[in-house]
Amino acid sequence: MLQAAEEAWRRKDFQQNIEFLERASRLDPANSEILLQLGRMYGLRYDYANAERCFERVVRFAPRKTETLALVGVHCRDFRNSEMSERYFRRAADQNDVSPEILANLAELYERLRRMEDAAQLIERALRLNPTCPLALLGRARLDRQAGRLDAAEKLLRSFPADTHRLIRARARYELGGIFDRQGRYDEAMTAFLEAKAILKPDAAPFAAALETLHVRLKNVAESLSAEMLQRWFDSGQNLQPPRRLALLGGHPRSGTTLLEQVLDSHPDIVSAEETEIFLDEAYIALSRSLPPGTLMLPALEATKTDTLKQARTIYFHSMELSLGKPIGERLLIDKNPSLTFMVPALIRVFPEIKLLIALRDPRDVCLSCFMQPFFQLAQTNSAYLTLEGTVEEYVSIMGVWRAVAPLMKNPYLEVRYEDMVEDLESVTRRTLDFLGAPWDARVLGFDKHARQKVVRSPTYADVTKPVYKGAVGRWRNYQKYLEPYLDNLEPFVKAFGYE
Repeated sequence: MLQAAEEAWRRKDFQQNIEFLERASRLDPANSEILLQLGRMYGLRYDYANAERCFERVVRFAPRKTETLALVGVHCRDFRNSEMSERYFRRAADQNDVSPEILANLAELYERLRRMEDAAQLIERALRLNPTCPLALLGRARLDRQAGRLDAAEKLLRSFPADTHRLIRARARYELGGIFDRQGRYDEAMTAFLEAKAILKPDAAPFAAALETLHVRLKNVAESLSAEMLQRWFDSGQNLQPPRRLALLGGHPRSGTTLLEQVLDSHPDIVSAEETEIFLDEAYIALSRSLPPGTLMLPALEATKTDTLKQARTIYFHSMELSLGKPIGERLLIDKNPSLTFMVPALIRVFPEIKLLIALRDPRDVCLSCFMQPFFQLAQTNSAYLTLEGTVEEYVSIMGVWRAVAPLMKNPYLEVRYEDMVEDLESVTRRTLDFLGAPWDARVLGFDKHARQKVVRSPTYADVTKPVYKGAVGRWRNYQKYLEPYLDNLEPFVKAFGYE
């Protein structure tokens, strides 16, 4: 049953996965591993009540209660329920045998919730238990950096012993790189980033072939699309009623999508979803499940029947409401998801009425920012960011699809430049709301206050809780000598998007 459940997960047949795990759990009711997996699967399907039911049974049976509570907290964090994650970590923190690592993990969660005082207290408590705990020292360095105590943060980050776990060492090097960048020590910053990536690079091998295959397929999409194909899909909207209020907020990661999302999410007529897997895991998979494995995107979209499209539309919005924890109603849903930019043809096929907001930023700044962005859990896409060459190749691949689709499609789209937003946020926001069909509301200009009231999952969670700043514009020039070998590849995009 467990093997069958794993196979169902690989097929993205999530309901069958859960059914196999439930049957296995009934055969072995006290098996904590099965219950943990089942709870995690329910959480990934946005069924938080059943997830908690499984987790509470795990805690009841667990011989090591504190570790189990913390592990459940990690699972809740992974399926992006910060409230549940905090509850379980808090319960672990209240145990007599709590470890400094558990306290440091809870402190990091409080950072994202902008509860900085609570985070600082937990870090101090962790360091009292173990003054050399690397995870707690890393947490203190982050708090020092965010408070502007850069010298203190640097000193801490340089103090880690050589036997520190390599992933924590990688995080420390990323932190050092960010501090050096803020201080104008650009060569030292690049050295620190390269050291972090060298630590992570051995983990990237399993993703190399899949990433290369993806780039080949995206090139095929860009070359095979036709205006006639997109016109037919657009016209099919008459068979897919009622129309839904939906917009994709795409572009490339690090192009200003998080800033624009927070601005728009401050509008009472708009609700945003931040980088979920819902379209891929719910809507698109429904189109391709009956087709032979490996079927390319465009043939799969052409083969889709109207009834399948209707089902995909219903599942998508239902899952979105579960994920958001509230009904969408008549509000405009903005799916903020740069990773869906290359899926624009599929979005048009399922939602012919969709509007497209594409965030643009100087491609050189985008690639540098992706390269500098810390990440600690490698995946197919971010494995490209381990080198500048790979980062540029990824940018060219993703934005190449957008450049191919934009002139061919009938769907309304608006390109929004990050540089224009930081120069004159109100004018850009007025133009964007007009495009979306939403009235002006001055609350959008207080997006930073709004962002402080919610969990922002983006790596830029600290930045979007502050007013707009211009410091990241033109940053690539500080690292021009490192980017020089790859600038020719970016030049067509620099010209096309008006950044000459």
